[in-house]
Amino acid sequence: MSRSGISSKVFHGGNFLGEAEVYPAKDQGFTFPSNEIRINYLSPPSERCPPLSVLQTISPFSVRCKVLAKSPIDQSLHRLYLSCFQEFKSAIVVIGSEELHLVAMPSKIEKVPCFWCCSVQAGLYASCLGLLNLRCLAIVFDLDETLIVANTMKSFEDRIEALSRRIDGEEDPVRVSGMSAELKRYVEDKDLLKQYIETNTVVDNGRVVNVQNEQVLPVHGSQEGGIVRPVIRLPERNVVLTRINPEVRDTSVFVRLRPAWEDLRSYLTAKGRKRFEVYVCTMAERDYALEIWRLLDPESHLISTKQLLDRIVCVKSGSKKSLQHVFQDGACHPKMAMVIDDRLQVWDDKDQPRVHVVPAYTPYYAPQAEMASPVPVLCVARNVACNVRGGFFKEFDENLLRKIFEISYEDEIVNLTYAPDVGDYLISEDTNIASNNNKDAPMSEGMSGSEVERRLNRPVHLGDERQIQFQAPSTRPADGEISLPRAPAGNKNLQSEVGPPTVTQSSLFVGVLQEIGRRCGSKVEFRSTVANNKNLHFSVEVLFSTEKIGIGMGRTREEAQIQAAENALRNLASSYLSFIAPTTGSLQKDLDKCLLGNENGFLRDAPNPVKDELSGREAQPSTSGQLSQSNNSDRLSLTLRGIKELCFEGQDIVFRDQAPISDSLSKGEYHLQAELGGQVLGRGVGLSKEEAKLQAAEMALKTLKETVNPQV
Repeated sequence: MSRSGISSKVFHGGNFLGEAEVYPAKDQGFTFPSNEIRINYLSPPSERCPPLSVLQTISPFSVRCKVLAKSPIDQSLHRLYLSCFQEFKSAIVVIGSEELHLVAMPSKIEKVPCFWCCSVQAGLYASCLGLLNLRCLAIVFDLDETLIVANTMKSFEDRIEALSRRIDGEEDPVRVSGMSAELKRYVEDKDLLKQYIETNTVVDNGRVVNVQNEQVLPVHGSQEGGIVRPVIRLPERNVVLTRINPEVRDTSVFVRLRPAWEDLRSYLTAKGRKRFEVYVCTMAERDYALEIWRLLDPESHLISTKQLLDRIVCVKSGSKKSLQHVFQDGACHPKMAMVIDDRLQVWDDKDQPRVHVVPAYTPYYAPQAEMASPVPVLCVARNVACNVRGGFFKEFDENLLRKIFEISYEDEIVNLTYAPDVGDYLISEDTNIASNNNKDAPMSEGMSGSEVERRLNRPVHLGDERQIQFQAPSTRPADGEISLPRAPAGNKNLQSEVGPPTVTQSSLFVGVLQEIGRRCGSKVEFRSTVANNKNLHFSVEVLFSTEKIGIGMGRTREEAQIQAAENALRNLASSYLSFIAPTTGSLQKDLDKCLLGNENGFLRDAPNPVKDELSGREAQPSTSGQLSQSNNSDRLSLTLRGIKELCFEGQDIVFRDQAPISDSLSKGEYHLQAELGGQVLGRGVGLSKEEAKLQAAEMALKTLKETVNPQV
């Protein structure tokens, strides 16, 4: 701060409150207009969020100056200070599109009112304060291929024609069989849409279904009144047929809703208490987007009719999506928002860390893939949203708030603590892998962006088709089976052996763990610890009802989390499967009878009527921590064989005990290091010696491969 202050008069509206000295922050050179601090109004009060915590979250390190009253006898200024300090309010000076918030600060020395002055976009503080008070974040959805797939007669005909040409030019009988099945699905749905267009009815499994006229309420702010749409809903098939313009039959659309949407929707507004404020950002046309969202949220629980025009954001084709554009009215800060989309690169670079990428919905190309994974794609998204919200507010409550209460007027601005960001709790990867040579790739689904007009007016050429590498399993996993995908650490295109390969390993492992926790009425937590290896900077533990069931170490936090989650799943496998086998025939069935969420958004320890049956097993670490020895032995043998092939003749790998550096890691754990010729190639930590040895061996094999071929 500058040593010499600038004398300024303080007004609230037209009332003079007193005089104060303004000390501009370093390198700011800030002054109030005419050296007058004219307060326009006070911010809303808060019960839990001091103004500085809100400002640091949405506008970090934005302190422009410090303000110190000249005299303790200015009672009006003193009353303003006490009101702001005690009720967690700020005094706001509006200058153009900027709000300057005077935050009442405690002082170690001064006996007069003192403030910090922070700047923020007009309107942003009030909206974000409301979210933080309610422990609520924002979530932004894409529509086409993320939540739905929609087709018109024209797009059906184009796809059928293109797919028929591909079949005619294909010689591989296996590929011909797969494409023929896909073609059949297109033809069947096209026939249903044709029936709907011509007769306002469809015949589904021998049953005639008539349209129901649904009253569409007028959108708030729209010039048009309410309209009536002829709609056919086939809920058992997740299908809806609707007409964008009720008067024009050619605007009829066949819509497939993504499975498990109801699970995700019910989590967002459980018991009428919003966990997320919902927005939509799409490249589709507005009328189409509004109708599709009405099908997804028919009772307007997620977005009220008054908010629709502001919250359904349509982006022009060729433009990038941006959270700044979605929240252009200051409704939320991008740091407090997450995105659910099937494509990453369509988002602005600065927003990509906040995008949870889901595999594109492909009901015609691979209809069985959506339910092949133990946890459906949108249930994984729900669990990711739960963990993001929990992590964000845990950081906000336990770190930011605690340190904000320790800050005083005299402290340097740089002493402010880092504020949480949704991107810190979200691992995102682009799951759209282009491959023009992939003959098995599905044709593009949906009607997003400029594709709407193009598909309605000209055929789709093969060169226009979006290519996605995807190998779907032919059958669902056995009842109660948990399939653990494997991929090399560091591989950014992590693909699972079960279900869509575009679900990241971390999301899949965490999703399965959370579902197990929900079934058992137990909380699953990931806790970062101190790594005891200078080459492996991150260490993560998995706690299941406070019991440590998995440990992972890696060069990145993601790598450590994946390893910890995988180890935890192995350790849980035997006791969990023996528990669910007599009570359920499928891992999918009745997964959601336990409610999600406590104040911070974590999976809560809800009572479970079957938990008592498991409690006896959980009380025995030797059971819940048991690892499949035969599986580990097979993996270790293969790993050692691989190491042997890369070693010179006469060289042997040696495993030695390693004393852990951190006491927090040493309790009940084994630490081993793999050495070759006196050089340490890998280290392992496990709840059993076999697990630690396997981990060290796999790391040693990876190190050897990188040494032999640095490009691997």
